[in-house]
Order: sequence, then C-alpha cells, then structure tokens
Amino acid sequence: MSFALGLTGSIGMGKSTTAQMFVDEGCALWDADAAVHKLYSVRGAAVEPMRAAFPDAVINGAVSREALKHIIAADPASLKVIEGIVHPLVAADRAAFRENATADVLVFDVPLLFETGGDAAMDAVACVSIPADEQKRRVMERGTMTEAQFEQIRAKQMPNDEKCARSDFVIVTDTLDHARAQVQDVVRQIRAGMADA
Repeated sequence: MSFALGLTGSIGMGKSTTAQMFVDEGCALWDADAAVHKLYSVRGAAVEPMRAAFPDAVINGAVSREALKHIIAADPASLKVIEGIVHPLVAADRAAFRENATADVLVFDVPLLFETGGDAAMDAVACVSIPADEQKRRVMERGTMTEAQFEQIRAKQMPNDEKCARSDFVIVTDTLDHARAQVQDVVRQIRAGMADA
C-alpha cells in the first residue's frame, strides 16, 4: 500500500526543487507538467486528437504550446476543448504511474491541485510557500515573462494563503536547507503513520 501525497504551490514558490527533495528521500514522483510535455511531444497521445480539433496546433509532429496560446487568445472557448482532450490523457498517465510505482510514498506534483479538485484523490497535500514579494522576485529573475504575464498567472491560481490553509503540510522554501529539513520531516511523519496503520 502506498501513500499519495499531492504537492502544490503557486508559480515561483520552489515546487520543482522541493519535488526533487522528495525523490532524494526515496519517494516516487509524478509531475503533471512533465506528463503534458510527454503527451504533446512527437508521437505523444495528445498529438492526433489535438490535430483533429486544431490542425494549426501541431507543428513538426508535436503540439506547440505557443500555437495553443494563440488559439486560446483568438477563441477563449477553445480552452474547454483543449482541456477535454488533455485532462483525460493526463489522468490516465497518473493512474498508470500509481499502478506501477513501487515506492511507499508517491508524490504528485500538480500546480493546480486544488483548482482542479485533484486533492480529493490524495491521502494528504503539501504546499510550498514563500512570501509574495519573494515569489515575484524569483519569477522576475528567471527573465522568462513580463510582470503582467506573472500577475495574469497568479490571478488564475488560488491565493497562496488559501492553499496553505487547505494543505496538511506547508513547506517554506526560504532556503534549500530549511526546505530539505521540512521535506524530511514530512516523509518521516508519513512513514511513521503508515507503520502505525
């Protein structure tokens, strides 16, 4: 019997780094973004259904995220169609991971875990968190988006305070050492609970 831990957190909170720390503790990791990337890549499961719905979205045999952005910008209703194609494929990928994983603790890295109701399928949820000003500084330092794009993404996500309040564990990612110590403590608590069950 394995334990399913949802890992979530808003953009720039340090979720990917924290996810890797769970792997270092012997947990198995399923990454929602990586799953979508795989589905969109050449011969990925989303390519043909997406080509059927949006021929312009497929470039060189792969689904182009950039093309999808333009399609959604031109017709916001297309987002529902895209989600209708992608979400079931992502769910199937997640189910396959869950079925085949051998680790005792399975970590599901899902940015929009609460927003999509994915927390219902988890045994517990951990949320990564830092103050809003530090979050913004980290994202801006990456140099991959404008301040307006960052605010747009943040507006679509559930407020950090609410995510933290709904989570079983909150991991503050102010420093790597502090984050790692908290991850180790979460894993210890989960394993202790499994031993008692």
